[in-house]
Formats: sequence, structure tokens, C-alpha cells
Amino acid sequence: MDLAKLKAATSTPTSNIKFKTYASESDLYPAIKLIERDLSEPYSIYTYRYFVHQWPRLCILAHDEDSAENECVGVIICKLEPHRRGYNEGYFDVGSEEWLNRGYIGMVAVGKPYRQMGIGSALVVRALCAMKEEGAQEVALEAETVNLGALALYEGLGFVRDKRLHRYYLGGTDAFRLKMYL
Repeated sequence: MDLAKLKAATSTPTSNIKFKTYASESDLYPAIKLIERDLSEPYSIYTYRYFVHQWPRLCILAHDEDSAENECVGVIICKLEPHRRGYNEGYFDVGSEEWLNRGYIGMVAVGKPYRQMGIGSALVVRALCAMKEEGAQEVALEAETVNLGALALYEGLGFVRDKRLHRYYLGGTDAFRLKMYL
């Protein structure tokens, strides 16, 4: 995937939207508020800290500088780890020692008044570029099968559906695992 072309093709949000990577605990609470409002899964504070303390460069926030309090209007929280590639011609290969660096997009949220402005795409592309710079070879994520907006965003950026995960979420809804090879 040519991320430079993807970055160039992604629409730039309005000039009042500024992006920054996670820097301190004070960045976390506005992000949690946004995620809890928009995502279906509950996460503990420890889940958030697991991501932001180990991969702060892969946790990016979007702020509206024109709002009264420089409001957090978008967030993406990711990680990057070695992943064992254990398949050989479609079958699990226990003896495989081939590893790859897999990025993972754990959470993406954009406040409702700020959707359809390119903020979600810009967050994902920034995270993909940061993961690529750190050596990611592929990126995976899960999205609810009923979340057509998220699926359109990811597939529009080049992610492909890898598999359907039945009853993946606590509410019993299915998910698609999507992947992008970098």
C-alpha cells in the first residue's frame, strides 16, 4: 500500500482541526469520553492505559481549536506488536517461525457533529503512516457488521474483509476483521 498516495488522496479536515499524539494522562479523559459515547463496547481505564502508555505515538487525537475548550472531537488508539504468521497454504503451521509486525487499530471515534468532515480518515491515515514508520507490515481491526459508516471508511482506505467473527461483541453482534498489508 502506498501510504503517500493515500495521504494525498485523503481530504484534509478544516483548518480548525488539529492533530496531536498522546502526551499525558490529561489527553486520556477527553478521549475516553468520546469513545464511551460512540462505541458499543465498554473498556476499563486499564485497557486505555495499556495502549497509550506502550504506544503513545500510535494514539492520535483531533481537537477543534475553534471550540471554547479546544474540544477533543476525534481519537484513534492503536498498537504495534510482532505477530506469528502461523499459516501455510491455509492450514495452521505449528512449526512456523515467521513473524511479522502487525499494527492493530483498537478504537476510533469521531464526535457526531464532526463526522463526514474527513477527520476519521485523517486519523486512520496518520496512524497507518506512524505504524509503517515503525515497521508495520500489516494492520488489522474489527468493526461491527452493522456499522456501515466505519466499514465504508476502512474499505475506502484499502482495508479488506478477512473474516466474519460471529457474536464478537458483548451485545451479540457480529464483526468483520479487516486487514491492510502495508
